[in-house]
Amino acid sequence: MVRMESQWLKTSDWNKVQYQILSKRDKCVLEPFISRWTPTCLVFQRCRMNEDTGSDYLLPWQLAEVADGGGVGVVEESKYDSLAKGDVVTSFNWPWQTVAILDGSLLQKLVPQLVNGRLSYFLGAAGITGLTALLGIKEKGHVAVGANQTMVVSGAAGACGSLAGQIGRLEGCSRVVGIAGTDEKCSILVQEMGFDAAINYKKGNVAKQLRELCPGGVDVYFDNVGGDISDAVISQMNQNSHIILCGQISQYNKDVPYPPPLPPDIEKIRKERNITRERFLVLNYMDKQEASVLQLCQWIQEGKLKVRETVVEGLANIGAAFQSMMSGGNIGKQIVSVSK
Repeated sequence: MVRMESQWLKTSDWNKVQYQILSKRDKCVLEPFISRWTPTCLVFQRCRMNEDTGSDYLLPWQLAEVADGGGVGVVEESKYDSLAKGDVVTSFNWPWQTVAILDGSLLQKLVPQLVNGRLSYFLGAAGITGLTALLGIKEKGHVAVGANQTMVVSGAAGACGSLAGQIGRLEGCSRVVGIAGTDEKCSILVQEMGFDAAINYKKGNVAKQLRELCPGGVDVYFDNVGGDISDAVISQMNQNSHIILCGQISQYNKDVPYPPPLPPDIEKIRKERNITRERFLVLNYMDKQEASVLQLCQWIQEGKLKVRETVVEGLANIGAAFQSMMSGGNIGKQIVSVSK
């Protein structure tokens, strides 16, 4: 990063620098030696462009230093006993560079067969994104089979939202409605991912369409966006219903606490109807990670969980990919392919 800004990023805010690769003699310092990797762009990384990220588990990016994020790669050389050449590994803090020398103890070895060889899935549907959707629904959504619950998902065509709607159905919701920003996205949600209906929030009145599509009200709301859209959904939520507070992308460029406070009239509705709205952090449920990842992989292999990705080629384009994601240019997970 060469500039951090409180508003939307520009492509020029990213600088590409050529780094000298350490010699083999030096590789014993940080190991193993990784290449052939794939990074991912995550919405929450926008918070790392603020001096205060709003989270104790996220450190801000530093100007003129290499940015980092989730990545999957192949070990080329290793001095770490538990990893060998050819192993596929992942890290939550992978430097955005073509080749990296990393501490082996901080890497997680992956089993490519779990995702039919689609390694990028470990960054999305079978990774932190899928875990967020699944554990958010299980821990905060209180979905029950046979309870005739209606779920609404905002940011529904994004990486997490597109999975959340499908998982809500698999876990027992009888009706799932998505909210997205284009007709193409709405069509994909209904035709490919099994949503009952989808609303293009840029067309027509969202509140009116929600009343038509959710005549029995809303029982579970998977919130990725916050703002006016969430206010419209919360206004139509039932007594003792639940908000899964996954993200607030409409608020990330504003100087507000997380989670952002609701407008007084919406907060009054929330309290009167006893609607839960609690901060959710998937890292607090890592004791359930292994079983949850296996469940996600099983659904993927069985064809019950459809996965969409938007792939950009080349590390030089990662800044543009990040900017596009923040403005809704992606469908599903935003991936940057560095090498095949």
